[in-house]
Amino acid sequence: MANPVQFHIQTDSDIPASRQLFDQIQFAIASRQYPPGHRLPSTRQLAQITGLHRNTVSKVYRQLEETGLVESQAGSGIYVRPQGHEGGTNLRSPSLEQYPEAYKLVQKSLDDLLSQGCTLSQARELFLSEIDWRLRCSARVLVTVPARDLGAGELMVQELEGSLLIPVQLVPLEELADILSLTHSGTVVTSRYFIKEAEAIAAPRSVRVIPVDICDYTKELALMKNLPKNTTLGLVSLSAGILNIAETLAHSLRGDDLLIIAAQVHDTYKVNALIRSSQTILCDKASYSLVKQAILNLRDDLIRHPDLVCSENYIGEKSINLLKRELGLG
Repeated sequence: MANPVQFHIQTDSDIPASRQLFDQIQFAIASRQYPPGHRLPSTRQLAQITGLHRNTVSKVYRQLEETGLVESQAGSGIYVRPQGHEGGTNLRSPSLEQYPEAYKLVQKSLDDLLSQGCTLSQARELFLSEIDWRLRCSARVLVTVPARDLGAGELMVQELEGSLLIPVQLVPLEELADILSLTHSGTVVTSRYFIKEAEAIAAPRSVRVIPVDICDYTKELALMKNLPKNTTLGLVSLSAGILNIAETLAHSLRGDDLLIIAAQVHDTYKVNALIRSSQTILCDKASYSLVKQAILNLRDDLIRHPDLVCSENYIGEKSINLLKRELGLG
């Protein structure tokens, strides 16, 4: 069984405790530490774990429910809400890893259909319809995020194009309705942070939305935890949203033990200032080469080069594999 999520609340911080807890739970859901269907701790349990008042925990749970990430089940508790294909009825194919012999899988599927009263002609139409549907959906893949954080979308597009080997289009969430009005097929991909808004736009147009899980950043969080006290930690990313959540998590984990400096990679002035001040720099893969070059450019001005650490991919590997199967690409 996986280790439980560790919560760290800095009660004397300028960041409200409720904001710290909200961001940590949202991160746990987005990184699949809390997978779909997972029951969250009760308000009493979480209050005991964090030292916060139960009313504060209840407020955070209400906020999470408003975002569409969790759902309350009367008499049972708070659960991570399944999205799209995770709900069960929309799951379109079994895991291929469980059935390595494709021919036997086809035979069994056909036998099951026939045993339910399907004729061979009807079964053929079902198979062909499914294949055609997947071909049309994989022909157009859209990544959507709010315009305020297109950097996160750029990260997703880079990683998906590298893994899926098909073109992927980045569309601001605010323009998604207009784009979908021009098409009758395709697949919208987004982070769980934005799933509620994306589904509200896509559902009336019968376009499916697939949420992807972000990396849990276990190694990066462990690195933050073990940095010496009073270390200056630089954070660099394409995404303003990723930087905000990273700053909150780092502060919740270490409080004022670390000095955090964050910069988007294309802000040259801030990146250079960050390099001059930081002992350790964490960056995403899309930013790594640019930050490395910036360090080289400043080498004559640096007493000591900072340790540059490149983080894992933004999208979790399991999500990439699931998306390939859903699109019929692997």
